[in-house]
Amino acid sequence: MLGHMQAPLRIRALTFGCAMLVLLGGGYGSSGAESVAGSAAPPPSSLAPIHGTYSPSIDPANFVATVDNPYWPLKPGTGFHYRGVRGTTPQTDDALVTRQTKLILGIRCTVVRDTVSEEGRPIERTLDWYAQDKQGNVWYMGEDSFELEHGRFVKASDSWEAGVDGAKPGIIMPADPKPGDSYRQEYYPRGEALDEARVVGYQSTVTVPYGTFKRPLVTREFSPLEPQTEQKYYVAGIGEILERVVKGHHEQFVLVSVTH
Repeated sequence: MLGHMQAPLRIRALTFGCAMLVLLGGGYGSSGAESVAGSAAPPPSSLAPIHGTYSPSIDPANFVATVDNPYWPLKPGTGFHYRGVRGTTPQTDDALVTRQTKLILGIRCTVVRDTVSEEGRPIERTLDWYAQDKQGNVWYMGEDSFELEHGRFVKASDSWEAGVDGAKPGIIMPADPKPGDSYRQEYYPRGEALDEARVVGYQSTVTVPYGTFKRPLVTREFSPLEPQTEQKYYVAGIGEILERVVKGHHEQFVLVSVTH
């Protein structure tokens, strides 16, 4: 479920029954946000702005080989396993950080293979490509997404690769996320992939099948082309533990296990 909005909210919708999810405590903190990469990290709004002409500056020399942002750690061989519901249909979502890389814009990107299944059968398959800059921002460099149609997997129209056909990368996780930060996650107008995100703050406590966590980071993702909004929860050292649609159709996924 490491990902973005599904086609346009293809975020691999993982919506599991609310019985498995217990949100304890109230609101979000507007202060005390822990720094991930230090005060020197420029705000994501200046790197991947959501307003005006979009032309992010990408220098291969400013990228590193390892994606180790605390809120988005991608150690090869790690699997993230989620359970959820889309509408009324139970689903699972398994994201594997592969040992493969893909060269995009001169940057060697980490490849994550994501599979959504119903009743044990895959219905969506995606290869997502990520890269981290020296400041600690994790950039989303594109995806190859395939959906099941008439028993065969076909490439989705919102598949994209930075530098190809006008597509440009965005930030999937800032180096130093602060409440109020907003940033573009992907930019491919032709395929209607225009996801944006905003940092909400920090929830007091969240419980999912994988455990109970204090002060997870909370973000909201949306697309100007869709009426749907997703809320996601991240824990430092683990990554995403929960996502749910808070505006739009019923969809929710929770982290069940992490394998290495």
